[in-house]
Amino acid sequence: MTSKQKFLLKFYPVLIKLTKWAGKNNKKLQSDKMANTSFYDLSITLNSGKQLNFSELKNKKVLLVNTASNCGYTRQYDDLEKLYETHKDNLVIIGFPANDFGEQEKGDDATIAEFCKVNYGVTFPLAKKSGVLKNAGQNPVYQWLTDESRNGWNNTAPTWNFCKYIVDEKGNLTNFFEASVEPMSKEIADAII
Repeated sequence: MTSKQKFLLKFYPVLIKLTKWAGKNNKKLQSDKMANTSFYDLSITLNSGKQLNFSELKNKKVLLVNTASNCGYTRQYDDLEKLYETHKDNLVIIGFPANDFGEQEKGDDATIAEFCKVNYGVTFPLAKKSGVLKNAGQNPVYQWLTDESRNGWNNTAPTWNFCKYIVDEKGNLTNFFEASVEPMSKEIADAII
């Protein structure tokens, strides 16, 4: 862990308090609308190079989160792993490393995987590094997550690293949470149980 990453790790509790106090990065959206195109037709390449077809995720909830190794919210990897370990029989978490917010994910896929494993014990799947914002390089999964014509209701793209999207057991997008909504929060628990 670099000195910057160590500082960010220690600064995290202050960041959460400040963002909650300021009302920043804490948007929560929810819907029960059905998707217009199937989530299960999507797939990703994991950072290991293996393919993950989302059809394999049927009958489980899926939490998708854009991640970065040099962000004030990076400490959320720890709670994401705890959430995954606690609910892995009925929940899949997939991290999407992205460098869309101020050069906060500079490493390659191997470096990112090593950082997550060594520092946070991450065992949940990580996708190959890609873009999550609405532009020509946006990952196809995030195209689905941020396009109402596909997912049925949501156009909101990540506003920072560690925004979370939840897809239910039937492949419908049910929730969007901004970065300061912590993985072990009541809001996330309510959405995945």
